[in-house]
Amino acid sequence: MDIRQKNVPVMIRRRFHLRETIATILAANESHITAAWDRIITARQELESYIAGDPFFLSTLEPYPVRTGIAIVDRMAEAGEAAGVGPMAAVAGAIAWAGVEAMQEAGALFGVVDNGGDIALVADREVTIGVHAGTSPLSDRLGFVIGPDPAIRGICTSSATVGHSLSFGIADSVTVFSKNPAFADAWATAICNQISPGNTSVLEKLDPGQVEGVFVIIGDRAFRWGRIPDPVRVKGRRDLITGGLL
Repeated sequence: MDIRQKNVPVMIRRRFHLRETIATILAANESHITAAWDRIITARQELESYIAGDPFFLSTLEPYPVRTGIAIVDRMAEAGEAAGVGPMAAVAGAIAWAGVEAMQEAGALFGVVDNGGDIALVADREVTIGVHAGTSPLSDRLGFVIGPDPAIRGICTSSATVGHSLSFGIADSVTVFSKNPAFADAWATAICNQISPGNTSVLEKLDPGQVEGVFVIIGDRAFRWGRIPDPVRVKGRRDLITGGLL
């Protein structure tokens, strides 16, 4: 996915890389970017430390109902349970969430973490988020105007045709909107694993309390479920796409 700011001149954009995490962070000042990246590093360290003692958490593709008192681990486990997938399906959204929380705690009214296409944000202004969908003719041509919204929210995308993440589906992109970024990430994976033009039954399983809406691109077709902003036309900016494994 790519992110553009609308009508507000002050925005700092920084890209960071730590092992599998490749993230773009947007903020109004450098201190908020530092807060986000520091928290992302801490969240990764906490997750890696937990996995060292419980490697099944990393490998399972099934829900794993653990509660540890470690925020990132518990959020991932809860999201995996809700969506019927393994907890690692929520890792990128959960890490992005941790970063934006730190920005908000530091006083930010605007902050975005795009973790390889899985986005958490808080916005006091409008932000346009474009959808990258691989070789689909709709890729980089459609997007959504988000905000302003004082609450943290997640907009996460999974693809069977883009990137290295494991997928059992065929969709070029499945974008999920949720007030919970970990839920958005896990449900994006679950839907992408199952949805096809002739089978949208997975959408019947969605709880509106967990997922606000879904936007799907498969080839030259796009369809939606729930409450999402109307798609808008965007001009492709490949330089704004954040790619990564987590």
